[in-house]
Amino acid sequence: MILARLLEPRDFGLVAMVTVVTGLFGLFKDAGLSMITVQRDRITTDQLSSLFWLNMAVGTLLGVLSAAAAPLLVAFYNEPRLFWVAVALGSAFIFNAAGVQHAALLQRQMRFAVLAAIDVIAISTSVIVGVGMATAGYGYWALVGMAVSPPIATTVGAWMAARWVPGPPRRGSDLLSMMRFGGTVSLNVLVVYFAYNLDKLLLGRFAGAEVLGVYGRAYQLVNIPTDNLNNAVGGVALAALSRLQGDESRFRGFFLKAYSLVLSVTVPVAVACGLFADDIVQVLLGPKWSEATAIFRFLAPTILAFALINPVTWLLFARGSVGRSLKMALVIAPLVIASYVIGLAFGAQGVAIGFSAMMCALTVPLIVWALHESPVTPRDAWQTAKPLLGAAAVAAPVAFVAVSWFGGRLSPLPRLLSEVGILSVTYVLLLFYPLKQKDFYLTLLSDLKRGA
Repeated sequence: MILARLLEPRDFGLVAMVTVVTGLFGLFKDAGLSMITVQRDRITTDQLSSLFWLNMAVGTLLGVLSAAAAPLLVAFYNEPRLFWVAVALGSAFIFNAAGVQHAALLQRQMRFAVLAAIDVIAISTSVIVGVGMATAGYGYWALVGMAVSPPIATTVGAWMAARWVPGPPRRGSDLLSMMRFGGTVSLNVLVVYFAYNLDKLLLGRFAGAEVLGVYGRAYQLVNIPTDNLNNAVGGVALAALSRLQGDESRFRGFFLKAYSLVLSVTVPVAVACGLFADDIVQVLLGPKWSEATAIFRFLAPTILAFALINPVTWLLFARGSVGRSLKMALVIAPLVIASYVIGLAFGAQGVAIGFSAMMCALTVPLIVWALHESPVTPRDAWQTAKPLLGAAAVAAPVAFVAVSWFGGRLSPLPRLLSEVGILSVTYVLLLFYPLKQKDFYLTLLSDLKRGA
């Protein structure tokens, strides 16, 4: 919110031109090796040490590749300022690599309060650096500083909390099987990243930094609920589900509770973003970002699509079904890319519409495919989602009509608070009473905490 007012769209567009590539490298920043530490039933100290040094080697290589890509980015975009931006962003890979296994060890031990504290410190550091540099007049370098500081803070915090010092790498640590698992995970992430970020590369190349900056702000804003919920609940769910692999009944029960938790929060958020996009952009980004409103509204359905799809990947990874996840990614990628290419002729809004339409069309097939031969059935998933979707379908017109009646007399912030308040209260009341879900949600959080 603050940076959107201190910086210009072109500043965000310049950094986005580089992060399309460094973000691609970032997919390999842990080489899928952190998931091994979390997912395996047993892991030795020697294996952890070997994984640590593998991560350091990968991080160093990614930093070198970022520097090597800098002149190519300058030539591709015809923008000299990108050179040192790429070099600076690449340095973050080395800092990140030093803390990957320490953070994974904390996750394996289910020390989520500690991980949350580290995240808060890292985010706070990032905000202070970014806003401070922007206020001092550093322009787009404020975004670079904001991106580089979190890996440093996270790694320092993880080392202090884990209190584990890696030893030298040793032979016979089952490295080949671990690298095979990590390689499959990394390839999966690469395919998904390419599919979900080619839109920015195409817009940057054919529409310029200004359009990309506007699209990128809308895209990032609409992904806040998806990313935060998936990271917060997903970390807990993956660790817990990995420990419950041998008990299908408890595995199924825990997954459905986690699934319900994510959807219960995300469904009304998706509805609010679609209905009240004008006020959300006005309040969070400011009046100079009004062009992002339509893009934001068109992207809103993806919040719901990803909320329905993302949790099934926890199930796949916890069961070690990384091969199936990769096959799903290879199907998704060409279809999503085709939607960008078709929409590109109609500008940023066309790309947003194409992306949303394709993700909505893929939602049900992907869920059915992911749940095949698992303890959780598609019917289980539908029974979990149905009351939430029903409550939102009724709450949405109630909130829209109510605010239409008096909202014109309010400024954007009070109007947005009224819109969100009416929608949320109506949604919760419908969910708790007519749909009789009150007892379920009153016990949900405590059950999840116990891993039941």
